[in-house]
Amino acid sequence: MKITDLLKKESVLLEGHATDKKDALHTLVGLMAKQGNVADVETYEACVLKREEEGSTGVGEGVAIPHAKTSAVTRPGLAFMRCLDGVEFDSLDGQPAKLFFLIAAPDSKDNVHLDVLSRLSTLLMDPDFINGLMAVTSEDELFALITKAEAEKFADEEPAEEATPAVAGDKKAPYQVLAVTACPTGIAHTYMAAESLEQHAAKKGISIKVETNGQSGIKHALTAEEIEGAEGIIVAADKYVPMNRFKGKRVVIVKVADGINKADALLDEALSGKVPIFEGETGGSKTAAEEAAESGARKIYKHLMDGVSHMLPFVIGGGILIALAFLADMSAAGTAQFGNSTPFAAFLKNTGSMAFGFMMPMLAGFISQSIADRPGLLVGIMAGALASAGGSGFFGALIGGFAAGYLILLLKKLVSGLPQSLESLKPILIYPVIGLLLIGALMAGVINPVMASFNQWVTGSLAHMGGTSKVLMGFILGGMMSIDFGGPLNKAAYVFGTASLAGADGSAVSSPFMAAVMIGGMVPPVAIAIATQCFRSKFTEKDRKSFVSTFVMGLAFITEGAIPFAAEDPMRVIPSCAIGAAVAGALSMYFGCSVPAPHGGIFVFGVVQNTGMYLVSLAVGSVVGAVLLGVLKKKV
Repeated sequence: MKITDLLKKESVLLEGHATDKKDALHTLVGLMAKQGNVADVETYEACVLKREEEGSTGVGEGVAIPHAKTSAVTRPGLAFMRCLDGVEFDSLDGQPAKLFFLIAAPDSKDNVHLDVLSRLSTLLMDPDFINGLMAVTSEDELFALITKAEAEKFADEEPAEEATPAVAGDKKAPYQVLAVTACPTGIAHTYMAAESLEQHAAKKGISIKVETNGQSGIKHALTAEEIEGAEGIIVAADKYVPMNRFKGKRVVIVKVADGINKADALLDEALSGKVPIFEGETGGSKTAAEEAAESGARKIYKHLMDGVSHMLPFVIGGGILIALAFLADMSAAGTAQFGNSTPFAAFLKNTGSMAFGFMMPMLAGFISQSIADRPGLLVGIMAGALASAGGSGFFGALIGGFAAGYLILLLKKLVSGLPQSLESLKPILIYPVIGLLLIGALMAGVINPVMASFNQWVTGSLAHMGGTSKVLMGFILGGMMSIDFGGPLNKAAYVFGTASLAGADGSAVSSPFMAAVMIGGMVPPVAIAIATQCFRSKFTEKDRKSFVSTFVMGLAFITEGAIPFAAEDPMRVIPSCAIGAAVAGALSMYFGCSVPAPHGGIFVFGVVQNTGMYLVSLAVGSVVGAVLLGVLKKKV
């Protein structure tokens, strides 16, 4: 698909003016809306602004390519604006942006917009094309310029095959330089860095191949033969890319922005023969350079989140199946067979329990892999399994996962001096056997005894916790769920809640803390939905029409339903929702409510202990949040 297939004349503004970045984006969104491809303009604009918070889309040379992928968009589109006076846009080169291409992408598996963006990014690396954009005087001239540039740049393109990367020199000979480009979103910067490296290599007569690690996947993947024959390798990336394939080669590791702005220097450095030999990754999710640059606390947080992200599907899937087993077996409630009295209930319970049992091995295993790459996975999984069997529970698995990862790193250093002939034995014999012996001894001799005692102390403390302390804990957990809607505080509360669902032996239990966490996450969308109907003058028509979807998301424990409202008015929406959520969490704890499932919202209320008061807690917290919103928000 060509650029002109997405760019329409009604979405072009050649004489634009904007006071700042937000004003420029607002104008661009208005241009995009003229195409009729945005069903919810305000949500789309909020998504565009949120993307800018993750990192500026000002790519330099006076160009910005803001973008957002969201269900508010019905079909892909492009809008163009030129501001000759320039707009401060936090661009990579610190210069004002004058040329803006806004991309609208629907939230679907079809990533056609990425191909168009790749083409656009390629064209924007040509100074003549940028000069032409600055000089056009009409929409017709603009479209003619783009059409001509596409025809020249992609003249040899085969529609049925993947385009071949630009290469200078003999394509049959080994490439002198190989490169990988990748940015966090996998869109503009990825392709612009690739194009910049290819252009500068062509001018220098250097043969090059660039692998792009974009949102639509890896293109022009580097082969083992190409890596073996290359004189130098450049990795310009702001996210993780597989690095161990470059072990033993001279690798220049830089930010993706350097691939765009410092391509000449990078090519010279890659071929200088002075670049250190790459010795392999020190972790499973970052390059060696990135690992060295990060703080210790940041590394630990990322390792933990990697383990949690792999653990949660087992916790959620298993926990909800267990909850459904109880729901399907309510006739046996109060008996020893509750959850197992019928074949169907027993099937749900057994399947869910088996999935839930993987919670601790998955947590520890992927923490360890994040630290020590693949050799850490087995040792970490066994640390989690030993923690479950040894009574040290969730926290034992967590500590065991970190211990396993760092044990493997230590082991790697100890065996680094072995002869090359023994290299193949390391991953299949040395790491798994010695690693397993070490972690087994550490878990049995230190971690399990210490953490089992700690768990007993925690259990006893909770059992004797007074009513005031429990209510305060519920207040804090509920409020944390509503402060950053998926950020670190929200994650911390949720991880604490899910951890409380596992007993010392790894079996699922019903938890009052999980109940406070879940209800705290349900309140924000429900409170906002109520406020849109009770305080209609303080919300737009679009806000009021979203009542049903927002309310349902809240009931289903999808806290993200509050994000569009929080993005538009954070100073009023977030405090109101957080207070309402905190009240709900405190009441849930006060009434002794508990839940055995880590997700599901109202759909698992049937297995909540003291369901009636749990509903009351949700209603009160939601009303408190709604009233605060009504008081604090200004009239539209």
